[in-house]
Amino acid sequence: MDASAWALLGAPWDCSGEGRGEASAPAALRAAGLGDLVGLDAGDAATAVTSTARDPATGVRALDDTRRAAHALTTALTDLLARAPDRRPLVAGGDCSILLGIVPALRARGALGPLAPAPDAGPIRAGGPRLDAGSSQVGLWFVDGHPDYQSPADSDTGETADLDLALVTGDGPEPLVSLAGPPPMVPPDAAVLIGHRTTDLDPASAAEVARVPPALRRIDAATLTADPTAAGERARDWLTGTTHGAWLHIDLDVLDPAALPAVTYPQPGGPGWDTLAAALRPLATSPHLLGVSVADFRPDLDEDGAYATRIVTLLDTVLP
Repeated sequence: MDASAWALLGAPWDCSGEGRGEASAPAALRAAGLGDLVGLDAGDAATAVTSTARDPATGVRALDDTRRAAHALTTALTDLLARAPDRRPLVAGGDCSILLGIVPALRARGALGPLAPAPDAGPIRAGGPRLDAGSSQVGLWFVDGHPDYQSPADSDTGETADLDLALVTGDGPEPLVSLAGPPPMVPPDAAVLIGHRTTDLDPASAAEVARVPPALRRIDAATLTADPTAAGERARDWLTGTTHGAWLHIDLDVLDPAALPAVTYPQPGGPGWDTLAAALRPLATSPHLLGVSVADFRPDLDEDGAYATRIVTLLDTVLP
């Protein structure tokens, strides 16, 4: 991992409002050495969520706190992009709700000017595509053990971590889908869902998979595990040339619980560390990569810090 190419921003966000553990992940990952791998650490955005109440109109848990946290993260990331335009941001969550602040920041910068040059056109800048005025369409590689495509009514808790992919692709309550202006933040055909489980599902999980729109392309966990490099290359190629750049979001519960049990919603049938690294590498090394977010690690379930160290090792191995 080239320290000069990256800037770190923490997003200590736990959408449950219960202090469940995800909010302490940025600090735990820094303690495990993540801050030493980047050339710039911008600290943490003010993304605390303390409410546990479900909004009666939308069914979303902690709706007002969620909107405040999203705006705070958008502001912090927008500032970081302005201060360090030649670095890619690495946002350490927190849970998957961090996308509600990340994508609006990319859109607010006016998204991307020309795509990075082809390999025979000279060297690619360390920071990847520059955010300039122009088209605001961004792509999203969404690596997760779950689709995160529930509706608030279908979610047992109303947590935005159940809904985040749906929300950023325009499916959900207006106060959240419009965080970046008229929805969708990311068109469904500019998103790729990678690593979700599709076998041995309970009825609610099967219904969630069925809600994902056909335009949103998918590579499930079984396909990823069978040939991780090919899976990553396919996901990379799907968005190359169709958007002006893509964000890579890594929800760590994509890993099999045997590899990482320190998550809130573990689910069997996922890849191990080396398999996940092989799938991520084509995405992380794409010249069209805008930045990376990592989410859903529970340091409170990692007593000796070994899993935090393993996460940092993964990022150091995969990111260019």
